[in-house]
Amino acid sequence: MLDAASLPPAASPPNGGIPADDDPTTILGIATQLRRRTISPVELVEQALERIATHDADLNVFQIVMAESALADARAAETELAAGKIRGPLHGVPVAVKDLFDVAGYPTAAGSRIRADVMATIDATVVERLRAAGAIVIGKTRMSEFAYSPGSNNAHYGPTANPYDRQRDSGGSSSGSGVATATGMVFAALGTDTGGSIRIPAAHCGIVGLKPTHGRVSLAGGFTLSWSLDHAGPMTRSVADAALMLSVLAGPDPRDPRTLRPAPDFTGGGLVAGVRNLRVGLLTADGSGQPMAEAAELAAMQRVADVLAGQGAIVIPLELPELEALRLLNQALLAMEAAALHLPWLRTRLDDYGEFMRHRILAAFIYSPVDVTRVQQARAIFRRRVATRLAEVDLLITPTVPGPVPALGVPTPTSFTGPWNFLGWPALSLPAMLGADGLPRAVQLVARPWNEPLLLRAAFAAEQALGRWVPSL
Repeated sequence: MLDAASLPPAASPPNGGIPADDDPTTILGIATQLRRRTISPVELVEQALERIATHDADLNVFQIVMAESALADARAAETELAAGKIRGPLHGVPVAVKDLFDVAGYPTAAGSRIRADVMATIDATVVERLRAAGAIVIGKTRMSEFAYSPGSNNAHYGPTANPYDRQRDSGGSSSGSGVATATGMVFAALGTDTGGSIRIPAAHCGIVGLKPTHGRVSLAGGFTLSWSLDHAGPMTRSVADAALMLSVLAGPDPRDPRTLRPAPDFTGGGLVAGVRNLRVGLLTADGSGQPMAEAAELAAMQRVADVLAGQGAIVIPLELPELEALRLLNQALLAMEAAALHLPWLRTRLDDYGEFMRHRILAAFIYSPVDVTRVQQARAIFRRRVATRLAEVDLLITPTVPGPVPALGVPTPTSFTGPWNFLGWPALSLPAMLGADGLPRAVQLVARPWNEPLLLRAAFAAEQALGRWVPSL
């Protein structure tokens, strides 16, 4: 069922900068072919649509396939290429967006029945930026209802199957984006992450998932789950592609007051600068008092630590006992903010929620206004405490998830992902190995706020040794 052959590593350019890549499964590789005119944007979109038509019924990946507009955009991109015009680094590349981002002329259901007919009139900022860089939006992907589950479970549209095993889950809530990217239906996709919703599907599908620092990427035009915990980011098949996508997406946006900080160049020479003397923390305990993860996840962590150590990094085992409290605080704050948002619909359209979502959102009303203040106070305290505890390392390695891929439609624990939403720190899920069950295992790399360049540099260095995997459909 699986093709576990590693894809060839990307070659480093002689003078630094983003790596050259002839692998046609990556953005960088296909962009090279587009510029050489060995393939056209129309051919790429036709191939993507054919792949979707062949596999979507089996996997349940897309909420909307925008075939007509995608082909029209591809023809326009082809005309521009023929005239020597290139809009940007994604010119002619098919991508997908999670169905909580507005795409003008299409509904933004956010995985729900309640919003199924709510039409967008303008693009979300991230969609605008993708188009400005030349990307062709193929469609909008499935997700859990209102993004409020770390699994693909959805009472209205059904779960999204894992491409490595149809009886296993793809993770949530950015389920369709993860599977669309892993299976080559698109070269990259947009996801959102409030407690792990980019990183968990990335881990289960064997791709790269990046949750940037809170405020790095605009959420304007994206349906909110939790205003202070939501993050937007890319899901890609390589670390270099994630860096490229982040360069397109990041930066200030007048439509989103959270995005004040200018974005650096994520694709410059720093990506290939290596990890010599980088201080890498290797998590050994999480404060739960229980084994923090299963054997395969611990083995994946050790594998990545060994790879980085072999390239000159200094690996430092450490405990982070605050993780368990951070997980609980993230869940509490998410519940409070989501409950406030959904209160009007709960009063008028309660039966239009799926059972899982309805029960989860109603349970959030156990919290009081005083609890909101206490959680925000705790947030400030824990930000300082964690920064102090991790002061001696530049990067932290944790599991992305604590155990194997669950059965189809079963949510995944957010033990290691949710804490970094609460703190707002950047985190990346990196494929590390295939387990004995033939399913991907991943690790999470975490850096300090605004330090995505270092995060990507370490992930890129590890990826060169680990290789990449693709599911056999």
